[in-house]
Amino acid sequence: MMRRLLTSILLISTLTTLAQTKRDSIEAEWSKSLNLDEIVVTGTRTPKTLKDVPVLTRVISRLDIERTDATNIQDLLQTEMPGVEFSYAMNQTVNMNISGFAGQSVLILVDGERLAGETMDNIDFTRLSMADVERIEIVRGATSALYGSNAAGGVVNIITKNTKAPLTIHLDGRWGHHNEQRYNASVGVTKGRVANSFSFSSTSADNYEVKNRGTEPQTSTFVNVYGDNTLNFADRLRFDVSEKMHLTGRLGYFRRAMNREEDSQERYRDYQAGLKGDWQISGNDYLELSYNFDQYDKSDFLKIKRLDVRKYSNVQNSFRGLYNHTFRQTDILTLGADYMYDFLMNTNLENESRRQQSFDMFGQYDWKIDEKLELVGAVRYDYFSDASLSRVSPKLSVRWNPIKRFTLRSSYGMGFRAPTLKEKYYNFDMAGIWIVEGNPELKPETSHNFTLGAEYIKGGYSFTLTGNYNKVSNRITTGLPHQGVSGSKQWYLDYINLGDMNVYSMEAAMNARWSNGFAVKMAYMFTHEDLAESTANQYMPARKHSLTVRGEWDHQFTKTWGININLSGRALSSVKNEEYYDLGYPEKGTHEVSYPAYSLWKLQLTGRMKNWLKMTLTVDNIFNYRPEYYYYNAPLTEGTNVMFGVSIDL
Repeated sequence: MMRRLLTSILLISTLTTLAQTKRDSIEAEWSKSLNLDEIVVTGTRTPKTLKDVPVLTRVISRLDIERTDATNIQDLLQTEMPGVEFSYAMNQTVNMNISGFAGQSVLILVDGERLAGETMDNIDFTRLSMADVERIEIVRGATSALYGSNAAGGVVNIITKNTKAPLTIHLDGRWGHHNEQRYNASVGVTKGRVANSFSFSSTSADNYEVKNRGTEPQTSTFVNVYGDNTLNFADRLRFDVSEKMHLTGRLGYFRRAMNREEDSQERYRDYQAGLKGDWQISGNDYLELSYNFDQYDKSDFLKIKRLDVRKYSNVQNSFRGLYNHTFRQTDILTLGADYMYDFLMNTNLENESRRQQSFDMFGQYDWKIDEKLELVGAVRYDYFSDASLSRVSPKLSVRWNPIKRFTLRSSYGMGFRAPTLKEKYYNFDMAGIWIVEGNPELKPETSHNFTLGAEYIKGGYSFTLTGNYNKVSNRITTGLPHQGVSGSKQWYLDYINLGDMNVYSMEAAMNARWSNGFAVKMAYMFTHEDLAESTANQYMPARKHSLTVRGEWDHQFTKTWGININLSGRALSSVKNEEYYDLGYPEKGTHEVSYPAYSLWKLQLTGRMKNWLKMTLTVDNIFNYRPEYYYYNAPLTEGTNVMFGVSIDL
């Protein structure tokens, strides 16, 4: 009797252990499918798994990029992230808004490096092709303690692919409406200690006209949509000096041409080069040194004279040193410093050119108290030679796992944005309407950012809820137009510091994946901007409500044939903005303009054949939405657009 009882207990114990092992194995597999074990670096500048990082980090994986079929960063972010909207200026340059922060307050990085050049205070988004991108890491909220100026609203870090296989070849093409064409190619080669990856992308689209269906628009509309053609080359060479020491060199070239006028062509070019060395000195010590060169130019090509006239050039030379030391195998001390020489030539700049040197040093300590509690503290000092401006910015983050599968994250960060050389010394006649003037007396924007987030993960499900509060002081923008000396009819628009701005946001997101191949991603963002002072300016405010949804079914029928069906959509609520009745006559005053809500949905069918060929049919805007008026924050769609693509991977 006792033997039977012991045998039964042993059998039950064994079955329980096997069941728990099976559950752990399944959860580990789901964790992998949700990218929770992926290594990220942006939030702390040290490698950490996504599930353990103390700073809430959103990752858009390579698979996500393929599912959206995005051409550049603009396509990807507005499809994948709520609270992101791109609007346009009168000449259709693009401005990004992320949860109440315009593009000049959100830092865009490529492999951790800053980018030169700006258009409407934003970088040129078309140069950020998705052809050779491995993943994108996004940290919302102030990260000035780690990345300095322009990171008050967050950081978007684009991580490119790292070649490991002996030989990889990728080719793809896509064709759509208005002669839209996209071609990508990449080749990766690894032999011995040397690895090289080369990527090429080309896009083109024709100019076309849109039709405003109404007769009484509330504000300015446009009819012409300008296409362009782009070329983008990048090459990265890696040499393994030893198992612990590596050297990486890179070169890049970008060109974009736009035919806005019959007798001239607008040209945009970028030249990049860099060298990085990393050395794992010991099991506890790591050192990284890097140099980066980036030059972004704008010019007008006069077709009759065959003359290329450069009107803008921004050149950045930057050096970085980064050192990590690990204590107790868990705690990490990070020390770093950067130096940048910044040159700006602009025909609309006072004296046409300006130079500035900047220097920073920062320190961070990552203290893992135990498996459930982790604290990260950082502080940074920045110095700018123009006006001898300096700033100290701290940050503190906490990760706490009170119970299994449940994580709380909280952080405080001080953000700042130094006034740019353009904002200080600009002098631009805006089509005879007014002269935009810089202000050398501008103070830096400062902000206090508080974030609290909760995450729950079980099986193939993950749920996150995040609240964010930003208090911004000395906001830099353009003020009210005014006339010059007494009796003058010339209007001026000056850069000024406004009063406080409070930005409140809340994001709720859900990811689910099932064993039958179905998966769903949903994210909702609420944003509210509270301005102590307001003035009509070129930036659109954030929409209060935004939603992104993606559902898919993926199935592998045989070893050589599979299918993916993907439905994605985004919905944005209406928004109101204070604007001038007539830009040509600012004395007529301003009025409130209401921009309508809208939603766009896309259906994508991808067939996989023989493990190397993919064919994609995309129906964009499947519900045939067309705005009544093409305002500067309206989607540039005339209705449903069918696109066809082919991809080859060897």
